[in-house]
Amino acid sequence: MSRARTVPRGGPFVALIDPNALIVAIARSGDREAFAELFDHFAPRVKGMLMRGGASAELAEEIAQETLLAVWRKAALFDASKASASTWIATIARNLRIDVARRETRSRLSQIYEILEEETPEQPDATLFDAERDERVRAAMTQLSPDQYRVVELAFLEGFSHRDVADRLAIPLGTVKSRLRLALAHLRGRLEDLR
Repeated sequence: MSRARTVPRGGPFVALIDPNALIVAIARSGDREAFAELFDHFAPRVKGMLMRGGASAELAEEIAQETLLAVWRKAALFDASKASASTWIATIARNLRIDVARRETRSRLSQIYEILEEETPEQPDATLFDAERDERVRAAMTQLSPDQYRVVELAFLEGFSHRDVADRLAIPLGTVKSRLRLALAHLRGRLEDLR
């Protein structure tokens, strides 16, 4: 049974496939050929979608590969009556991208706490779990002024240099540093009991 065919369309050849049939073949028999066709068709599209959403090329490619591997593992869960194959695959990719963003945010929140912690001696009997600590840092950040929150967000959560933050906000570099200094002092005060 042929699931794909190639037809000329004004010069370049465009592959037409039936993604539903490919997913069913994968689910029923672990059809590697069907998976290869599905991968060749969707991996570049998923990567392009993620890059349009702001992901780097490297991250987009990594997530695209994870997406297609998830399709391989979850093919039996696909229900064409609920969503098209394209929608189902795009949803998997979007969810994986959200997971990556959450991990990155969690890591950056930990970095903020580590910066705050650098100026205090280590407490060997610290009992708070990382997740609880991150939640406290997140809550303390909501108490910052909007100007301070924005520079902390750009510098620590989004990873921009102080110069880039200044350029993005169209404010002097000294103002960025001043806002960061005030914000970190505020956070230290709010998180004093974590030390």
